[in-house]
Amino acid sequence: MIEPSAPARPYAPATVFDWLDEAAELRAKAGLTRTLRSRPAEDPVLDLASNDYLGLTHHPVVTEAAAEAARRWGGGSTGSRLVTGTTALHTELEVELADFYGVEAALVFSSGYAANLAALTALTDPDTLIVSDAYNHASLIDGCRLSRAAVHRSPHGDPAAVAAALAERSQPRALVVSDTVFSVDGNAARLPELSAAARAHGAALLVDDAHGLGVLGPGGRGALLAAGLAGEPDTVATATLSKSLGSQGGVVLGPARVIRHLVETARTFIFDTGLAPAAVGAALAALRLLRAEPSRAERAREVAHTLAARLTAAGLTASTPDAAVVSVRAPGPEQALAWAADCRRAGLAVGCFRPPSVPDGYSRLRLTARADLTEEQITLAVSTLARTRPES
Repeated sequence: MIEPSAPARPYAPATVFDWLDEAAELRAKAGLTRTLRSRPAEDPVLDLASNDYLGLTHHPVVTEAAAEAARRWGGGSTGSRLVTGTTALHTELEVELADFYGVEAALVFSSGYAANLAALTALTDPDTLIVSDAYNHASLIDGCRLSRAAVHRSPHGDPAAVAAALAERSQPRALVVSDTVFSVDGNAARLPELSAAARAHGAALLVDDAHGLGVLGPGGRGALLAAGLAGEPDTVATATLSKSLGSQGGVVLGPARVIRHLVETARTFIFDTGLAPAAVGAALAALRLLRAEPSRAERAREVAHTLAARLTAAGLTASTPDAAVVSVRAPGPEQALAWAADCRRAGLAVGCFRPPSVPDGYSRLRLTARADLTEEQITLAVSTLARTRPES
C-alpha cells in the first residue's frame, strides 16, 4: 500500500522573494549594482550623459510647444489611439516626420522601445528568419525574442556573415536588423552593404536610427538618406523622439503598407496609450527647428570628432565616432562606476556602460557630443576625464 505523500510545506510569505537579495549580492560582487539618482531641475554639472544631441530639450520654442499642446489637448492621450481617436497633432507630426525622413509614412509610438517591439513582432512570424547584429540595442533584442521567428545572431558589423546566414536559411521570409549607429561606441553600420546582402537573398531591412536621426545625413535627415536608402520599398526604419528631437516617444518610418500593417496588428500600438500631447508638441517643434537650422547636425558631428581627438591626445582610449557618441574605455566595471562618480563630483556628468549593456564585456564611459557645447565646455570635459582617470 502506497502511503499518501505529505502535503507540501508552504513557504513563509516573508521568504518568497529571498532569491532577489541573493541576486543583488551577486550583482554587487560583479560591480553591476544600478541605482536611481535624483537630479534637480537646474543641475549645475556639465551634462554629457544625456542623448540631447542637438541641445533642444530646453529650447524655449520646444518647451513652449509642449506646454501649449498640454493646454489644448490635455495632459495625456487618454487611451489607445484606435479607441479614443488620434489627435490632429499626432497626425501632423507623423506627416512631417515622414516628409523629413524621405519615406511614405510614419507611425508614432509611446517610446522608441515600443516602436522596435512593434516593427519586429508585426513584420515577422514563425516562417521568418531574423538576422540580427550581435551589438544591437536591447529593444531590438527583446523584439527578436518576442517575434516567434528564428533568430540568427550575426557577428558585429559583418555584412558578409549576414549574407551567409541568409543564403543558408530555410524560411520563406527574412529580415535583416541593425542599429544604424551603435549606442555604446558610436560606430555606424555599413548600410549599403547590408542592404545589398538583404536584396541578394530576398530579405527586408529594418534599422534602428535612434542615434542617427538629427545627426547623420544632410541636415540630420537620418542614416538611410545618408546611405541612399531613404524611401526604398524593402527598407523600414525606427527612431526615437527622445534624443535629437529633445522629447519622448518613438516612430516607425517606411512604406505606407508597412505602416498600415502596424496600425492593424502591432500590439504595442493597439494596446498602448498614445504618446502624450506635450511630447508630440515638443517633438514637432524640435523637428521644425532642425529644418530651419540644419547646421546643428553637422555641429554635433564636429564636436564628437573634437572630443575623440583630444581624449586620445590625453592618453585615453576613445572610440572613433561616426555620429555623436564617443566612448572611453575603463579598466573594469567597478573602475568605470568610480570614474563616473569622480567626474560628477568634479562637475561633469557622463554615462557609465558596464556588462551586460556592453556585449563585448568592456566597461566604458560614454559621452554625448551636443551641438550646443562651447569650446570651454569641451576643454573642461577632456581635462576632467584625464584628471580623474582610474589606474589600470
